[in-house]
Amino acid sequence: MTDLIDRLAGVTPGSAVDALRRHRPATRDNAQASYDALFTAIDETHASLAERAAVAQFVSILHDDEVSAAHYAALARDAGGDALVDATTDLAASVRTTGPYGAYPAGPLTAEDRDGLRLGVAADDPARTVLGTRLTAALEHAHLLVFRPRESSPGALGALAAAGWSTDGIVTLSQLVSFLAFQLRVAAGLRLLDTEDAA
Repeated sequence: MTDLIDRLAGVTPGSAVDALRRHRPATRDNAQASYDALFTAIDETHASLAERAAVAQFVSILHDDEVSAAHYAALARDAGGDALVDATTDLAASVRTTGPYGAYPAGPLTAEDRDGLRLGVAADDPARTVLGTRLTAALEHAHLLVFRPRESSPGALGALAAAGWSTDGIVTLSQLVSFLAFQLRVAAGLRLLDTEDAA
């Protein structure tokens, strides 16, 4: 049975890349189980499917992964509608950058500080009207984790709490962004291997 990473990577059944993935069945199965835990048969008390899918779509766009962005946009559309997908797409496209960057706490690592784009959606921004306060805060936090992980802090988590995220919701959001960093990189690597195998 084809799993999501195989689909996102375009892995052809019977190919060398397919054999490589099947060589480690536990790793393959655990990756799919992580996806299922975050997106299927979920408890939406602390993080709805629409919120999860929009964050995943946003992070996929930040990573310039069109295939994954399309997959998560379809989930977001089913769970939250076209306006959610459009607002997420527009916001992500406007804040895509390179990284990592940010500032370390005072000390020897501050020599590596590097300034860069920070996502802060203004109160009167039309995107906030569509996305709402909770999801806007989640996307701002996801942008921080993707591009400025060195600035993760209790204050950043406090901003999520102030926007209405529970402790369980914040944990889910953090797990989601971490899982996506893994999933998107694996899919990109498999695409590259498949291209080299075909050459």
